[in-house]
Amino acid sequence: MRRRDFLKAAGWGAASLWSLGSPGSDCARAAAAPRRRPNVVFILADDLGYADIGCYGQTRIHTPHLDQLAAEGMRFTQFYSGNPVCAPSRCALMTGYHSGHGQVRNNMQVGGQDAWTLGVTTGGQWPLAEGTFTVGHLFQKSGYTTGAFGKWGLGRVGTTGDPQKQGFHHFFGYICQRQAHTYYPDHLWRDGQVYWIEENKDGAERVYSHDLIAEEALKFLRANKDRPFFLYVPFTIPHVSLQVPEDSLAQYKGQWPDPAYDGKRGYVPHTSPRACYAGMISRMDKDIGRITALLKELGLEENTLVLFSSDNGPTNAGGSDAGFFGGAGPFHGLKGSVWEGGIRVPFIARWPGRIKPGSESDHIGAFWDFLPTCAELIGEQPPKGIDGISLLPTLLGQPGQKKHEYLYWELSGQQGVRLGDWKAVRLQPNQKIQLFNLKTDIGEKEDVADQHPDIVARMQDILTSGRTESDVFPLQPPNANKKKNKNKKRG
Repeated sequence: MRRRDFLKAAGWGAASLWSLGSPGSDCARAAAAPRRRPNVVFILADDLGYADIGCYGQTRIHTPHLDQLAAEGMRFTQFYSGNPVCAPSRCALMTGYHSGHGQVRNNMQVGGQDAWTLGVTTGGQWPLAEGTFTVGHLFQKSGYTTGAFGKWGLGRVGTTGDPQKQGFHHFFGYICQRQAHTYYPDHLWRDGQVYWIEENKDGAERVYSHDLIAEEALKFLRANKDRPFFLYVPFTIPHVSLQVPEDSLAQYKGQWPDPAYDGKRGYVPHTSPRACYAGMISRMDKDIGRITALLKELGLEENTLVLFSSDNGPTNAGGSDAGFFGGAGPFHGLKGSVWEGGIRVPFIARWPGRIKPGSESDHIGAFWDFLPTCAELIGEQPPKGIDGISLLPTLLGQPGQKKHEYLYWELSGQQGVRLGDWKAVRLQPNQKIQLFNLKTDIGEKEDVADQHPDIVARMQDILTSGRTESDVFPLQPPNANKKKNKNKKRG
């Protein structure tokens, strides 16, 4: 008998799903009256590397609150983002589809051209289509209040991708990722309306946007403490530009050699970029601590699943220094690549009394598992045909965890596949497939494709059949259209 059917037969209802087999449960608890459905808080960092926080091996940057979250919950070691870059990764998180089936497969590529060039009114972001079913809709369908606070990146206000058309009652923050490249904007967005930040007009740096976003998330918790809620907090930290208030900069300034960044490769310059990067992460960590502390203060801690991850791997752009901090850990590659360093991310889950404290899981999962996990958690059915699988059995330490046959990513002609311990990478269509055994070669250093033609053949099949073509985001190498146009002119 399935877990949900057993609960119905017992007369508890799907909303009491978390009681069955959870740590510390017993007959008395099972017989008790069902309590309120669990809340969910998902906190997402932006461009944070797998090893940028202490519980994943970071030694230079202090993240005590995230480390405590891991100590009180479960730390995943083989978890993946939805994509190597921001927008398609968030699309996978919201919809349950991997990037070979997703609507959004790059940040600003539209048929090989930039959205601005085509005159698409997206603010540089391709919007989710009307009728898309998101995790926000899932919670709304079940009577939850939903709020998103931070960077959206899946369609600006007025388009079909507006967050309030995609399952969120409330939104505050950046709609477009281009605007999110500064932490001192002159405006943000609140529930479809411009929220002016007068103090930052004319380029002044007085009000730090991250602080405003954190405060809005806390307000949402207080306002909804008496009803079930889904809180999505996609913080912009530590995405460049490198900017942080002086109190956070001072925490690290002067601790190590820190050559200035001149800003010539994009984004704003900074005199102490390494100290700034570390200070940004610690500032985010402090606000994560405020969120978890408020849950405890409001008496919601034991009824709230808190999740934390990053939208992709770290970067060296804009003065960031992934090499100095070892942000990609033992993995090869950075943001923008389908190598492990671009897509393997930290993933922490805490739920007091339900998830075993200090536990670790090597279960292979990805962003598209979030929606079906939430569906099982609250007793709803996920959409048919999505790529995700519920992680709830792993989180609760129960048997019956399903496993993916494979995981798939694509970006600007790159393709990656995880099949058990095997990882295939193809950097351009029709290029040779590279094959790595992650069990013995975590750094993807030794291509063993020639030694395993049978596995390469299986990977080739997945690279072809495991995706659908997109007119908006065709599978092609960067600048492919430009090269074609040049050849036509020469001809």
